[in-house]
Amino acid sequence: MNKRYSLVPPGGGPNYDWSADHTFVKVSAADTGGNFTLMEDNLKANFRLGLHMHRSHAETFYILEGSVAFYVDGDWMTASPGTCLHIPPGIEHACTLSDGTTGARMLMIFQPAGFDQFLAEMTTMTDADFQDEALMAALNAKYDIVPLGPVPDRPKG
Repeated sequence: MNKRYSLVPPGGGPNYDWSADHTFVKVSAADTGGNFTLMEDNLKANFRLGLHMHRSHAETFYILEGSVAFYVDGDWMTASPGTCLHIPPGIEHACTLSDGTTGARMLMIFQPAGFDQFLAEMTTMTDADFQDEALMAALNAKYDIVPLGPVPDRPKG
């Protein structure tokens, strides 16, 4: 008999270990009928997510460990453990680790779902695919990712 719920243990769920982060899918698009995806993201020392936005989906971040610097709609802010940040569709944002932070861990909710499918599709790609600008543009468009540039410079002090 199929269960009507899902249980994912610590360290469980489909996971994607990239050079800058290690992401675990805790609740997938398939689990929610496409309504949302919940992921745990373990940020490594070199983590940087460039400036981008999403036209039709929102992101919510809840910081569990470490300190993350977010650039949202022109503002820089530092998110420490216990901080929750919700970014509606159409708002440009980027993030990196805060100065002096060597790693962080956060929960992310994507609504509607889809980012888990984006990561799964990227695992099938070759290095040449990642260099193919037309292919990457099509992949970003498919998953509502609008790249806008690198992480903006943070003000000093």
